[in-house]
Amino acid sequence: MKKRNVGLAILFTIITFGIYGIYWFICLTNDSNTINPDEKTASGGLAFLLSIVTFGIYGIYWSYKLGKKLTGSGTVYLLLSLFGLGIVDYVLAQIEINKKIG
Repeated sequence: MKKRNVGLAILFTIITFGIYGIYWFICLTNDSNTINPDEKTASGGLAFLLSIVTFGIYGIYWSYKLGKKLTGSGTVYLLLSLFGLGIVDYVLAQIEINKKIG
């Protein structure tokens, strides 16, 4: 796990037309599983694959579980994902992970 600069991560996601966002998704999943192994979900690669196969439905579930793992309540993450603001989920999760890393 490593701290990531949220602003640069957003910029890289935009510049690479979302490719860095995929990498960021995978890293967030793996980091959150390491931080809270009690709420462990699929690995980053499998979560991404499931999101593709289920046409984004697993991504909505992933957002909820990510919020629950990091903050105890995934409601905000779920609502943001439902309203198409998934990148905000990434930002909030990265901020929480950066806090927990130290």
